[in-house]
Amino acid sequence: MPVDLLLTRRSFLGKAAASSLLGAVSGVPAFASAKSSSFFDLLRLPDRVTAYAGLERRIDLARSGARWTAQGVEVEFAPDPVRMAILLSAPGAALTHVHVRWSLSVDPGLRFLGDHWERSYGDLAWRSITPERVMPWYFAAYDGSALHGYGVATGAGAMCFWQVDPEGISLWLDVSNGGSGVELGDRRLPAATVVARKGESGEDALAALRAFCGVMCAKPRPSPGVIYGTNDWYYAYGKSSRELILEDAEMAAALCPRGGPRPFTVIDDGWTNKEKFPDMGRLAEEIRERGARPGIWIRPLIAPQETSSALLMPEARFGERKGRFAELAYDPTIPDALEAVRVKLRQLKDWNYDMVKHDFSTYDLLGQWGFEMGASPTQPGWHFHDRSRTNAEIISDFYREIRAALGEKTLILGCNTVGQLGAGIFDLSRTGDDTSGKLWERTRRMGVNTVAFRLPQHGSFFVADGDCVAVTQAVAWRETSEWLKFVAASGTALFVSVEKSAMGPEQKRALADAFALAAALPTLKTAEDWFESTTPERWPGNKFDWCGVDGAWAFSV
Repeated sequence: MPVDLLLTRRSFLGKAAASSLLGAVSGVPAFASAKSSSFFDLLRLPDRVTAYAGLERRIDLARSGARWTAQGVEVEFAPDPVRMAILLSAPGAALTHVHVRWSLSVDPGLRFLGDHWERSYGDLAWRSITPERVMPWYFAAYDGSALHGYGVATGAGAMCFWQVDPEGISLWLDVSNGGSGVELGDRRLPAATVVARKGESGEDALAALRAFCGVMCAKPRPSPGVIYGTNDWYYAYGKSSRELILEDAEMAAALCPRGGPRPFTVIDDGWTNKEKFPDMGRLAEEIRERGARPGIWIRPLIAPQETSSALLMPEARFGERKGRFAELAYDPTIPDALEAVRVKLRQLKDWNYDMVKHDFSTYDLLGQWGFEMGASPTQPGWHFHDRSRTNAEIISDFYREIRAALGEKTLILGCNTVGQLGAGIFDLSRTGDDTSGKLWERTRRMGVNTVAFRLPQHGSFFVADGDCVAVTQAVAWRETSEWLKFVAASGTALFVSVEKSAMGPEQKRALADAFALAAALPTLKTAEDWFESTTPERWPGNKFDWCGVDGAWAFSV
């Protein structure tokens, strides 16, 4: 089923079409019988390790104790009872991948849930064994009674993904620099640390996965508490103004429960129009005067047209297909380019915004959206200016630069970012692709799916943001009210994007009730249909109707 890209932020910059990699779950196989053997021991030394200097050049490694070596390449494993570090040395080779393989028998009755490289795209789902399925960062296995988690600790030095087949489990470490081999020199790369959690029989499955996310991220940012407020994107789509933003701030303050935390008013894309936004520093003050906290959106890597090519990312990262959303982008491995990004970020701090939402960096760095990546986060045949670091390291270092430029007090919300690398650095993360103020089907697919399946990351990695609840005349209130109740009940960030002409007494009451519920920081337990649906409806205490009388919309628009 095609994924509609109707009126997303990307279509504000240009129009495009794409297809989801996965459709709805087809069929529901019987679960495996719950037994201790359903847990895989992946903290033991693997059975096979292979290195690649480009996928066309395979380097078979020979084992000696906990090391696998050949042709100047060494992969060392350091197991202990709770984790196993993987260390890579390759002074004489420019490696792109390391393949780690455990041989074992996998019960065909198990169900598996994987993650995504960056945001999800309406395609997260439990599935039976699918050998070619790419599961970035971590996966969960469920036997009908216990949920077990396997993955790599957050902040890995490689872009990692898992595969499961009847004969074993594979972990792929993508250590590329751009789309070429990394030149580590004499440096030893901490490529990844494998972690696992054995679930308990009868344990709430969603809670078990949340606990495993806590194992992966040992040091998340301190909780920022309740996050709710407004964002102008889904009613303005970049055509906003100072006056509309101040109306949002007044509305947000009025919706808050008495004595509750102050809401945010986030100014999204479009604020660089100086006629409509003459003084951004003063606007932050005016938002505060109306009882809200100011937030602002930025695309940090975008560069002006007159920027020297010596500071820019190579166009080759797009391969033969240059995205319609491509803009000139700074290469953050070039010191002067990185300083230009810092200057932009410091400006936001000087304006005194409490929250900064930064966007597009995965696309600007790697040239692909998450749904395009598959097993390869970027196209082959290019590299960053600094070839000594892996893509994962460059991304993580960039995130730390954002934190350093904005300071510790500013809340940072990452969008189109790699959550596994931003955990512990960002306070919030947009976990799914854009919802919509124009078409309910996009919100149903993207929003419901990401809240349902990335809810375990909420509070474990960061505050999860499933994207806005858009209250507009274009989307029926029946559907919008369901989405509003779901987001509020989930305890994740609640941002609303309200078209003023769509705001009547019923909407005002519902929004105030949702803000009050969100202020209580509720939690959800596993939905009855979590294992059977990409958009679960039957949650404890709540029954949602996502498809309505007409069903899902199956057409591209």
